[in-house]
Amino acid sequence: MNKDKIGRLFLIIAAVIAIVTALAHLSCIYLGESCYRSQLAPEVIIQSAVNGTLLAPLATILVSSLFLLCASYALSAANMIMKLPLLKTAVYSISILCLFRGLATIPLWLAYPEMFGSFPIIAGVTWFISGVLFFLGIRRQSLAT
Repeated sequence: MNKDKIGRLFLIIAAVIAIVTALAHLSCIYLGESCYRSQLAPEVIIQSAVNGTLLAPLATILVSSLFLLCASYALSAANMIMKLPLLKTAVYSISILCLFRGLATIPLWLAYPEMFGSFPIIAGVTWFISGVLFFLGIRRQSLAT
């Protein structure tokens, strides 16, 4: 498999992870408080879900939209959709954010071990891997063009 195809595959996998994450977040609107709680939403969002106010669903839609934007940039870099503005800058920025999000799991786990189960660890590892996929994907695509 040549570098272009590997880079494209990495970006597609990163896009799928972002899309699944967006859908998981959106499921909280339907599933309610327990879903927000299991996904470690801030207490203000959980209380909004309990009270039936608009903060929880609107925040969820906003966050899910950001994940879908990340997926769009990955698919654009993979030449699956039209070229989006500031493509390389955006994908590198997304990569850095994902890597930091993944690495942030370690100090948070050390500071708050009582709050950590398998979900936060899996999420941290998943986002670290996503950051690597975004980074290597855009690098390989850049080298191929």
